[in-house]
Amino acid sequence: MTSLGLWNVAKEEPDRLAVVAPDGSESSYAELAAAADRYGRGLQAMGLEPGDSIVVMLPNGVDLIAMYFAALQTGLYVVMVNWHLAGAEVAYIIEDSEAKAFVAHERFAATATEAAGTAGLAGQACFGVGEVPGFAALAELGAGEPMARPDVRTLGSPMLYTSGTTGRPKGVRRPLSGADPDEVPPASPWFFGIFGIQPFDGHVHLCGSPLYHTAVLNFVGISIQLGHTAVLMDRWDPEEMLRLIERYCVTHSHMVPTQFHRLLALPEDVRDRYDVSSLRAMVHGAAPCPLETKRAMLDWWGPVVIEYYAATEGGGTVIGGAEWYRKPGSVGRAWPGSVVQVLDDEGNELPAGEIGTVYMKMAGSTFEYHKDPAKTRESRVGDLFTLGDVGYLDADGYLFLCDRKNDMIISGGVNIYPAEIEGVLAVHPKVADVAVFGIPHPDWGEQIKAVVQPVDGAVACDELTDELLKFTREKLAKFKLPRSVDYVEELPRDPNGKLYKRKLRDPYWAGHERAI
Repeated sequence: MTSLGLWNVAKEEPDRLAVVAPDGSESSYAELAAAADRYGRGLQAMGLEPGDSIVVMLPNGVDLIAMYFAALQTGLYVVMVNWHLAGAEVAYIIEDSEAKAFVAHERFAATATEAAGTAGLAGQACFGVGEVPGFAALAELGAGEPMARPDVRTLGSPMLYTSGTTGRPKGVRRPLSGADPDEVPPASPWFFGIFGIQPFDGHVHLCGSPLYHTAVLNFVGISIQLGHTAVLMDRWDPEEMLRLIERYCVTHSHMVPTQFHRLLALPEDVRDRYDVSSLRAMVHGAAPCPLETKRAMLDWWGPVVIEYYAATEGGGTVIGGAEWYRKPGSVGRAWPGSVVQVLDDEGNELPAGEIGTVYMKMAGSTFEYHKDPAKTRESRVGDLFTLGDVGYLDADGYLFLCDRKNDMIISGGVNIYPAEIEGVLAVHPKVADVAVFGIPHPDWGEQIKAVVQPVDGAVACDELTDELLKFTREKLAKFKLPRSVDYVEELPRDPNGKLYKRKLRDPYWAGHERAI
């Protein structure tokens, strides 16, 4: 049997298909490994050493994956930067990560040149795919080097930045292991095994979200290390996803509830047009999924829809489709080797059914927030850490999430969780997207505001507001009902479905101070 790992597969099965790019072009394992070797040798020729960092701002494509594996085999930290950020924000990440090289695509040329200039990164350390002013062509990186593996080979790591929705993003930096990059860490097949995904076994991964997201990058990287083919999308489209599933016999993907919602919105004849029988593990996380949406996807695709809750920092839960029918709304039980506890504000463990802050721990996993020991300390109780989510464990150890602690509304002394209200409004046929949060109220402290993005063809008007409020009254207790509804053309989400709720909420709080 072929050995695991990009370079082992490239040696033993050089023609095995590794990557299908968004334009349909294909790269074999041998071609991908050669590109990773060339870039790795080029970075070392520039003087980069194990422990140094590089920043990559590329759309989904072979160049991004090759840069990732170049860093992984040369002991570098690789930062995949969100290309929706402004120049100053990218410059901050370049500076904060102490990057020694920066790779960007011409699609983001203006942002990239501003970021490099602001960060003071020397021109010879900047490489562009296409025309990026002041950047050397990426094709020149390592072009003069021998066609061979890099001279120094030791395992590097992604350095992933947490989202900046509540302040500047923080880099999650793990100690380098010093391991041989040809040896696939046991954690990789173990992690995929949680979802029933095995090495080789005819697996094809479909990537429909930007690779600057932690889970998305992990799923593609691990898929290639386990001998799978990765099919990449540039801009996600629901019918195009179905076409690719049928065309490449896709077996697994990492998805978000927003994508489920848009798939379900396709006309029934379009949904029925494509064969999705190859699917084995369509994994979703990153955002709460309304119960009706999840149930509709399970009814369509079957128990291959698997949900998990996890963090860049480590640890998590998982629940399969059949389990979910028994525990609707749960995000599952702790992974093997992972601990999930619910604690009160004093750090005491709460009994089953009581709501508190969710903490996790992953055996053998350590991390720190780069240059932010205070944030590292504040996120921990002993060896447990939290993302600030609120929820409870039932008597069987299944975790149910209520909301983010910072998003919780306190109205008249009562804790209200917006995610529950959003889950109700999200399934109304005239709602394309929705956000719920608290706004100032002189008597209650906060009152509930809903901001709705109507579906195409629906008119934002008083009649629609009345219809939506009547809809919620039929499904929610009175104290959970929105008191008002505003409308926007589009909610501020990133392509992976994460809602930047702060951008919506902050204008309502101008001149006020929130209690949480």
